[in-house]
Order: sequence, then structure tokens, then C-alpha cells
Amino acid sequence: MFDWLNSLLGRHPERVNADVEIYTWQTCPFCIRAKLLLWWKGVKFTEYKIDGNEEARAKMAERANGRRSVPQIFINNQHIGGCDDLYELDSQGKLDPMLA
Repeated sequence: MFDWLNSLLGRHPERVNADVEIYTWQTCPFCIRAKLLLWWKGVKFTEYKIDGNEEARAKMAERANGRRSVPQIFINNQHIGGCDDLYELDSQGKLDPMLA
């Protein structure tokens, strides 16, 4: 219904073909900030809410080379890091090619 807004806002979800996964806690401000950037870019992502679930956190840490902080973000099964890493990739112009 509001797809016309995407082009007005400079968003191009039709160009996003990547498989994006993000491990989060519901109230984590860095998780919210990372999801906002992904949303802004029109990315449909799989979110794993791991609040208080040590088994899920251990699985995340195994995939994330031992990192236990949230968020942890994966693009096409490649670990890219957390929120700051995501924004750094974007500021360097490297995120959009990864999402295409």
C-alpha cells in the first residue's frame, strides 16, 4: 500500500536478496538501532530473540566466534559483528553490496 514511499525515501527493498539474521534482546538499544538500519534499507531479516535463553546465546556465540554481546548479525551466513560493525560497513559503502 505504501510501497511508493520506498522510492521517495531512497529505499530499494527489491534490490535486497541477502539472507540476514540478527540475534537480539528485546530492550537492547544497540539491537533496536541495528534493526532500524536494516529496516530503513528494506531488509527482511530473521530475528532470534534470545532474552534470558542461555542455550540460544551459546549457539549465537558459537556462530559469532565467541562473541556473546548482542546484537550479532550475519549476512549470507557470514558473521559481520554487532551494531557498530553494521553501521561501519554502511558508512564505508560496503553494506549495500553485501545485501544485493
